[in-house]
Amino acid sequence: MVATSSSVGSGAAGAAVFADSDSRRYRYFDPKGQRATHYEDVTVDVQPDPERYLIQDWIINFPDGKGAYVKDNTAAKSSNWHAFRAPDQEWERTHYQRQSKIETMVQSVITNARRAGAPKTFDKVWAKLLQAHLGAWKHAEFGLGTSLMQAQRYGYTQMINNATLTNSSYKLRLAQDITLYLAEIGMDIAGWDDELGKKHWLEDGVWQGTREAVETIMGTADYLEQYFAINIVFEPLVGELFRSGFLMQAAAANHDFITPPVISAAEADYERNLANTIDLIYLLAHDEKHGADNKKLFQGWMNKHGALADKAATGLQPIWSMPHSKPVSFTDVRAQSEERIGRILGELGLKR
Repeated sequence: MVATSSSVGSGAAGAAVFADSDSRRYRYFDPKGQRATHYEDVTVDVQPDPERYLIQDWIINFPDGKGAYVKDNTAAKSSNWHAFRAPDQEWERTHYQRQSKIETMVQSVITNARRAGAPKTFDKVWAKLLQAHLGAWKHAEFGLGTSLMQAQRYGYTQMINNATLTNSSYKLRLAQDITLYLAEIGMDIAGWDDELGKKHWLEDGVWQGTREAVETIMGTADYLEQYFAINIVFEPLVGELFRSGFLMQAAAANHDFITPPVISAAEADYERNLANTIDLIYLLAHDEKHGADNKKLFQGWMNKHGALADKAATGLQPIWSMPHSKPVSFTDVRAQSEERIGRILGELGLKR
């Protein structure tokens, strides 16, 4: 029998000897693999749960009687919310390290390019396009990052919250990178207008479908729906479409070798965020008790946000015809995004 403070009549440190009290390994949770990873050691059960170890119930309750975290913050249900482990195993230290490396790379690219006079060689139409449309896109990234920042507060476990919060951080970093990038190259290009992107985001019909999709996600009360809508629906149908399918394809053909490396980090970010989201949604969609209901719920989310993402993507089509050099067509890129989301939904057993 394991000794407890009550069995020895004292709560003093060292009064009882517990299993593994002299070990650096943990036994209060089941690791996903044979041994617990560092990510699991600093993440699993960091957030309390009265159903596991918080025997005195929540320490703090809200006026409506709800505890600090409740399961009905999402319509999805799980037999074990603690089963999720993020594939990227990101936690505080690794996240800061990765973000720092990306920022160093981005700033180095911009500084060296400006030193070489690269912005002055941009095709003039392309430079105007960056002001207007890359400048508009940063508002989409900021909106999604803000949505995820709000969503992470309501996740039932630290593992879910970590994955959602790092996702938010990547989005907000990219919005900041784009803002700083445009401001810096703008110092080398005559007639540059830093406010043009905001004007197009608010007024240009090309962007109103994207605004509607982003603001609908931001206004959603269910945190898991926000996470699902962003990574399963919006990103493959709109985010990758614009970043990879336009900016990174058309830039070099218009004498711009700076924009692709600045934007490229976002595509690596998305691969990590997508892997995390798929693992979580797959777990819930195949839950032995709630799987069928969850799958029906997710299909409803797909239908709702898919329609908005399709409208957003179609609205962006005119941008592909704007540069002088057009190395890729909207039709081809759109077909690739359809194939991409088809593979994602296929993994989850959902339909387009």
